[in-house]
Amino acid sequence: MPYVNIKITFTTSTLLILVVILVWPSLPNAAELLFQCKPTQEGEMGPFYHSGADYRTSIGNGYLLQGTVKSASDCNPIPSATVELWMTGPEGRYGDAWRATLSSNANGTYHFESHAPTYFNDRRPHIHIRVTAEGFEPLVTQHYPRKDAGEGIFDLILIPSPKR
Repeated sequence: MPYVNIKITFTTSTLLILVVILVWPSLPNAAELLFQCKPTQEGEMGPFYHSGADYRTSIGNGYLLQGTVKSASDCNPIPSATVELWMTGPEGRYGDAWRATLSSNANGTYHFESHAPTYFNDRRPHIHIRVTAEGFEPLVTQHYPRKDAGEGIFDLILIPSPKR
């Protein structure tokens, strides 16, 4: 069999593309590089948010939502965070009776009791949540309970505000 000498040359851009294709999937995403705890995924505020809901930890019974408000930078708990929640009532409509404001305690934990979340039109049952704390970016998200669950654990991981 005859010996064949093949010469392959790569341009700088070709090498860069090759490195990106081979290495990119193994690189961590930006959140993993910047934070020890993965920030909670943002959600839409929706048209039914109203500030100023009564301070209370219960608007019914049958479903308990609890968790810890934490810093994404170091996973430490955030005490005194303001947690606002709103959801549909048992009949599937929004209203002031189904809103609450509460604060995380000294350990960053919170708990909220309500009826089991209900469907809203074609949206599966959910609870809207807005969290604010000094030194952190506001977070708007939603909790989607497991079907027929009587409780849920939902940690709220906030991103620190940029230093000014």
